[in-house]
Amino acid sequence: MSTAIVLFAHGSRDATWRAPFEAILKEVTARHDGPVALAFLEHMTPDFSETVSHLIALGATQIRVVPMFLAAGGHIRSCLPRLVSQAQSDHDNVHFSVLPPLGDSPVLIRAFADFALNPL
Repeated sequence: MSTAIVLFAHGSRDATWRAPFEAILKEVTARHDGPVALAFLEHMTPDFSETVSHLIALGATQIRVVPMFLAAGGHIRSCLPRLVSQAQSDHDNVHFSVLPPLGDSPVLIRAFADFALNPL
């Protein structure tokens, strides 16, 4: 099986907040051979553990975590490593990798600048 992808976002009490993440999920799913799922830190479901369990039930043995955060604040430096560590402990036959937050990508920095200079 190819690598499963977890799009990991903060979450919100406002249900409409998740719409852009659903759009990204749809786009990634259309372009990736393996399973892709959303996971939320708080206020929304599914949470990280539920998402990982679901992907493993689908047969995933490699899971790439994509933090849908602009910068590496406390949630990325503390919460996410704890969640991944627990998942790794619970599923020692699965390999986890974690990408940097979106704001660390030169491609996305250029895209944000392009948007600021040429809004919709």
